[in-house]
Amino acid sequence: MIEIAKGNQKFEKYLDHNLFTCLYNIYELYYTLLKDFNEKIAREFFYQFKKIAVQIKDEHIFEASRFKLKNYIKKFSYADCLGYAIALDFGIKFLTGDKEFQDLDNVEFIEK
Repeated sequence: MIEIAKGNQKFEKYLDHNLFTCLYNIYELYYTLLKDFNEKIAREFFYQFKKIAVQIKDEHIFEASRFKLKNYIKKFSYADCLGYAIALDFGIKFLTGDKEFQDLDNVEFIEK
């Protein structure tokens, strides 16, 4: 979402797909855009992506925590672990530009 918001054209083709996220990932997006741009832009993208937010289930948190613990050396963010767990549950690819995810199953990696 951050790369889409920043206008990275490598992610543009995914705008025509059904995208999903969760409120925790949108929180991370809002913070990053607030830091890098301003509140107006941060809110604009917050509300745009909130429309595609899915409900976080308890099992998503449990799975994300197990994944983070299993891969603690890679220092994945909580938000990314949660997004990955949700993607696994929904049976969809986890779209990311984070190199730490590059060789994992169920990941669509796009170099930034």
